[in-house]
Amino acid sequence: MTLITASSKGVFVIAVTPFTENGAIDHASIDRVTDFYFDAGADGLTILGMMGEAPKLTPGEALAVTRATLARASGKPVVVGVSAPGLAAIRDLSAAAMDLGASGVMVAPPSSLKTNEQIIAYYAQVVEAIGADVPMVLQDFPLSTNVHISPATLGTIFEAHPSIVMLKHEDWPGLAKITALREAEEKGRRRTAILTGNGGLFLPEEMRRGADGAMTGFGFPEMMRDVVALSNAGDHDRANDIFNAYLPLVRYEQQPGLGLAVRKYVLAKRGAIASAAMRKPGAPLPSVAVAEVEAMLARQARRLSELG
Repeated sequence: MTLITASSKGVFVIAVTPFTENGAIDHASIDRVTDFYFDAGADGLTILGMMGEAPKLTPGEALAVTRATLARASGKPVVVGVSAPGLAAIRDLSAAAMDLGASGVMVAPPSSLKTNEQIIAYYAQVVEAIGADVPMVLQDFPLSTNVHISPATLGTIFEAHPSIVMLKHEDWPGLAKITALREAEEKGRRRTAILTGNGGLFLPEEMRRGADGAMTGFGFPEMMRDVVALSNAGDHDRANDIFNAYLPLVRYEQQPGLGLAVRKYVLAKRGAIASAAMRKPGAPLPSVAVAEVEAMLARQARRLSELG
């Protein structure tokens, strides 16, 4: 078991949860998509995230997906999303995931939190519930949670709880937040890893601001792998050239309510999962959207061929 730390970096792909056409968990496709992500260059996976349809799973199903993914990952890093309305559910899934070999857990704040004091108190309660020995990712995604956490409040939480070793940064606009967090570290605050989300939409800029990599999903994880590696090597022009070839599809995936259907369609087309099915409530990609995605895929292939 490889635990995440404040030095963790690279690409942790947010994994989809594969379903059959009748809505059952597709265990064979869990194996297939886990292999696909690692073969595409992922350094780790994050399961049961918001784009993993975690709220549609029963507690037993969430545990089954965790067990299957960890078994297939064979010791490679896997972070388990354990966000839930109550601390008891977070505690129980965290304990089970860590016992199965997870590398850490991820917790997003509930939408009921409105003040800095409430946010700080909440994460203190989460750490107390799951144990200070469990590495945690704090998911900062205000566009979804409606909880806005300032850099100063994040710094207070990080200093108080060393087990929170990573920030999943998904604020938008959020580049200034990365800069503020890194500047605070230069002044002596404890360092945390920063992996970014939002489907990779701002990944080249985020890397230049000081991010350590990406923790998000996209139908072509190799794009994120290459952009992160090239950025770390200082070849920002090449990183942007590759990113721009994929940009139309990255952008298209960011449509609220449609993005996951796009991602699953692409993954099914690439053979990573057997079906693009989403568990209800959730609809397949409309035929007109399929045509648009196919056109983008064809253009993307041409651009990549030109880049060589």
